[in-house]
Amino acid sequence: MDEISKWEQFQLSFELFRDPILCALVAGGVLGFLSVYVVLRRMVFVSAAVTHSAGLGVALAFFVDIHLGLSVDPMLGATILSVIATLLLMLDPARLKLTRESMLGLAFAFAGGAAVLVGDRIAQEAHDIQGILFGTAVLVTPENLYTVAGVGGAILLLQLWWYRGFTFVSFDRVGATVQGLPVRMLDAVLMMSIGIMVGVSARALGSLPVFAFSTLSAIAALVLDFRLGWTFLLATLFGCISGVGGYLFAFFYDFPVGGSQTVLASVLVLLTALLRGGLNLLDPTR
Repeated sequence: MDEISKWEQFQLSFELFRDPILCALVAGGVLGFLSVYVVLRRMVFVSAAVTHSAGLGVALAFFVDIHLGLSVDPMLGATILSVIATLLLMLDPARLKLTRESMLGLAFAFAGGAAVLVGDRIAQEAHDIQGILFGTAVLVTPENLYTVAGVGGAILLLQLWWYRGFTFVSFDRVGATVQGLPVRMLDAVLMMSIGIMVGVSARALGSLPVFAFSTLSAIAALVLDFRLGWTFLLATLFGCISGVGGYLFAFFYDFPVGGSQTVLASVLVLLTALLRGGLNLLDPTR
């Protein structure tokens, strides 16, 4: 099938692809915005652990439905496990004589391994489990889109509303404390925002692309070394491009969607690094 016929097929079947594209656009944009906090606060492995926990939550929802006869919405399962993981990672590990890195490693390894073990006991949903872990737009339903759009819109609105507080607490914690800001509350709201958005997005798009949106988008933006406001804007844009562009690339060239979205997010990092390198050569004082 040539490129023209492929494009015609896309146009004729656009209603089928509309929901996955819009879902990727919203999730990529909101997670891209949040990714600036994830990267600058050195929480990349927090994002990885939470995305794996979301995958485990979906697998457990299928397991409970199949073996216990209890109907649990997989997106709810993903969100609950993501929030639980976020709350656990907010605890002070020093009380248990552990470092934060060891807690992150434990959460990452346990959630990923448990998702595989649970998936082995729900063979009839094996395709869905693969989709949850590695990403596939086939899983996107209108209900998934409405949930991602509603939750994403609310989180982005909150982030813009409390922007000054979140950035102050994130990058000058001592100064925020001196100014009398509710540091712990702002920290908790920010972490919960990340956990909830990761949970609802992972069920719809898969853990792999969600991790890419929530980390690589900011890395690509930070390489350009603009002011913080522009960095948030560029990270949001890069997340949108990765989500939508990756889906289109997967469709036109017959690749897995989640992998395409993740690779495109990585390519954007490489492109911005090359651009930055070129600018440095032209102006060594930059």
